[in-house]
Amino acid sequence: MNAPFAKIGINVLLTVAAALTLMPLFWMVSVSFMPSGATLSFPPPFLPSHPTLANYSRLFVYAGMGRYLLNSVLVASGITFFSLVFNVMAGYAFAKLRFAGRERIFQALLGALVIPSQVAMIPLFIMLKWMGLVNTYAGVMAPTLASVFGIFLVRQYARTLPDELLEAARIDGAGELRIFAQIVLPLLKPIIVTLTIFTFLASWNDFMWPLIVLTGQDHYTLPVALALLTREHVQDTEMMMAGSVITVLPVLLLFLALQRYYIQGLLAGSMKG
Repeated sequence: MNAPFAKIGINVLLTVAAALTLMPLFWMVSVSFMPSGATLSFPPPFLPSHPTLANYSRLFVYAGMGRYLLNSVLVASGITFFSLVFNVMAGYAFAKLRFAGRERIFQALLGALVIPSQVAMIPLFIMLKWMGLVNTYAGVMAPTLASVFGIFLVRQYARTLPDELLEAARIDGAGELRIFAQIVLPLLKPIIVTLTIFTFLASWNDFMWPLIVLTGQDHYTLPVALALLTREHVQDTEMMMAGSVITVLPVLLLFLALQRYYIQGLLAGSMKG
């Protein structure tokens, strides 16, 4: 008798929690369409009385947001592509290929997870400066082309692949590269999509490393450029909210487009792992 009421109560609580979570995002979008100075009144309005695209126009026409958006797309896409190449190949190798020192090397990589990334920033910057990669997109992408987390994620999923399938392909005369391309990659699709989302989100939202490496304003990515605009237009809340919408919207659309594969990868990993 109490089960329906309990179910209704849980749904109500989940709805309230979802509304509270989405409310800041909704207000950010709402403020981005308000005229300049509208939020200075008290209490600030929740909906724009006269919606306008002036804030977005100012960002792209006068603040050069289009260039920063293109920079972020280039950097995040490059990091995601090359990171997938290296992480998937390394994760599969640690899971299914036998070579000397495999377990010790993997244990050493896991040990690196406890080292904060901030500790390595100064040595990395010095190395990149010596290589002439400061203020270049290659300098931003190089340290993230392979990650211990990505290798670990792929390895754990690849270990669930049946060894009999790979051995049968080897007996039929297939080489390791062909096995990897035609057999392993299709089976790794859920975890590849999951890793794609993780990597793209992390690289798109990264602020500290691009701020350190990129010294020229023309090379800035969206988070760095938005922080710069915040200092220059500290009172222009409406334009800053428009910049935040432009920063958040691409990754939100990517997640919504790939969420089915993302959830499938997580569930498959939990059931098989």
